[in-house]
Amino acid sequence: MVYLLQIVSPTIGQVLDFDRDKILAGEVWRLVTFLFASSGIGGLDAFGALFMFFMVMISFMINDALEDAWGVFRASVFYYVGYIGLVIANFLYPGNLTGNGIYIYISAFFAFATLFPKLEFLLFFIIPVQIRWLAMLSGVFILIQVINDFSFLGYVLLALANYFLWAGIPALRGQARVVAAGQRRRKFQNDTSMDGNAFHRCAECDRTDLSNPELEFRMASDGKEYCTEHLKD
Repeated sequence: MVYLLQIVSPTIGQVLDFDRDKILAGEVWRLVTFLFASSGIGGLDAFGALFMFFMVMISFMINDALEDAWGVFRASVFYYVGYIGLVIANFLYPGNLTGNGIYIYISAFFAFATLFPKLEFLLFFIIPVQIRWLAMLSGVFILIQVINDFSFLGYVLLALANYFLWAGIPALRGQARVVAAGQRRRKFQNDTSMDGNAFHRCAECDRTDLSNPELEFRMASDGKEYCTEHLKD
């Protein structure tokens, strides 16, 4: 509806966008409408309408996927936390950023890419690209903004707090567990391989010529093999 209104009145975004001073002066509707004020970001021509259509369809797809993965309640809280963080960020950040409502959709896009990183989109309807690469590219653009204005870092952390809490940090923890499990598995396989290929093994301490190559081993009168440290016993 906002997109159609922008066709009739291109300046409608100025009435809907976040403006701290005007909100405090009584224009409280901006606390909600700023989420949609940038709906004409792709333009108001035929290409812009097509862009708008696909963005809406992708938003529905992402929302359905998050609900399937987390459940309706958790997915809803994800959006509520994102909205609250974005409002706080707008009140604290000096100046007013136009079109900043897009961050609620960026956080959902990042969460979707974290949960389903290998899902492929057809870029320009031709080139298959995994969604994780598109998310990384978006992250680079945000990082460039932070580098150009370091005070923008606080804004980004608040605006994307729901992503970090719901998907980013849990994904890092999960990856750390995977890495740790892989290291333990490799160590176990190496130890097993070493033990299995050992030529000498002490019957007392179970050390081998592979685990302790500095040791010497001898056969005792009982028919068992011992390292020289335990042979005297």
